[in-house]
Amino acid sequence: MDILRKYHIRLIEDTDISHYRYNMDSLPWSEKLLGIKGLRGVGKTTLLLQFIKKQYGLSDKALYVSLDDLYFTENKLIDLVEDFTALGGEHLFVDEVHRYPNWSIELKNIYDYYKNLKVVFTGSSLLEILNSRSDLSRRALVFQMKGMSFREYLNFHYSTQFVAITLEDIIENHIELALAIGSKIKPLKYFPEYLKHGYFPFYHGNTENYRRSLQEILNMIIEIELPMLRNTNVSIIPKIKQLLYIIAMNVPFQPNISALASKIGVTRTTILEYLNYLSDAQVLSSIYKKSVGISLLQKPDKLYLENTNYSYAIGFIKPNLGNLRETFFQNQLSESHQINIAEKGDFIIDQKYTFEIGGKSKDYSQIANIDNSYIAADHIEFGTAHKIPLWLFGFLY
Repeated sequence: MDILRKYHIRLIEDTDISHYRYNMDSLPWSEKLLGIKGLRGVGKTTLLLQFIKKQYGLSDKALYVSLDDLYFTENKLIDLVEDFTALGGEHLFVDEVHRYPNWSIELKNIYDYYKNLKVVFTGSSLLEILNSRSDLSRRALVFQMKGMSFREYLNFHYSTQFVAITLEDIIENHIELALAIGSKIKPLKYFPEYLKHGYFPFYHGNTENYRRSLQEILNMIIEIELPMLRNTNVSIIPKIKQLLYIIAMNVPFQPNISALASKIGVTRTTILEYLNYLSDAQVLSSIYKKSVGISLLQKPDKLYLENTNYSYAIGFIKPNLGNLRETFFQNQLSESHQINIAEKGDFIIDQKYTFEIGGKSKDYSQIANIDNSYIAADHIEFGTAHKIPLWLFGFLY
């Protein structure tokens, strides 16, 4: 355990706390068992280390460990917990749980046997809590962590200090909000940057290296995490990659499942399973007309890439601007809101607000006479009446 404590101290000392992610203050850190799922690279590890540094400093009451450490090839997590609590440890932070065999069973045992210990764990977006070998659904509170919002990107790269805005506030006060933000920074100048390389915190100025990193993340999900966490056969990996490429080249994609199955050479059921896996993995976003009664074998009404940065990482053609706008909108809204495909317009949010997405010249013809209908328009600094700047929806979290 001494070597793990040394690693912990070194990591905490090296952790920058000048910028926090959007969920730092909203997560229930005092819960007995808290889980954080998300894509590799969205900042889960940094979030844990920042919280420890902020809350505990170098106190022995907290300990960070990563379960992909070689230490755990010969040592059990529950034995570490025994030593940690015997020395007065109170809060354990466990990273990369999906890399550890029987992680759910040991976490369940830790929860049951160590009443005064709080545990935070992180894992892949594909981590299954309900269907794991030991059901943790009654014990763990689990949250999904997204990549950076446009607001976070500006704060992180341009030293602004913008706070998040609610959807209702945007709808009611978007003109005043846009003018206030525009007095501090020109959002339209930086919005294209964000669409291309702003979603993951690890971008540091080299666009080509960033693109390769995203491709590595996607390959790791398909080649390693899907076989590990969804038991997919390694032999079908090329077919999943083929499916992803077809979708990426055609988003927003209205899937014809039978045609896809024929083109890739698998059954209709298999295609739907692949789509579910890629949605669970936060590679795709599956959007439906209805939010209730959706089964695993129901085809999505539209498919998007999960974020706009993927549009630049997959393929070698310039992404369609209309697709980028819709992908951005659904990505930013999905953090806290229910999104469905609208009968008229593009999206209906929380079964209340209808939105049409477009450029600055987009008119109201498609959503005329619909209550609570709005246009999210690109290439405008501030809006008028029911036309709201698209970039402003990047301030929701």
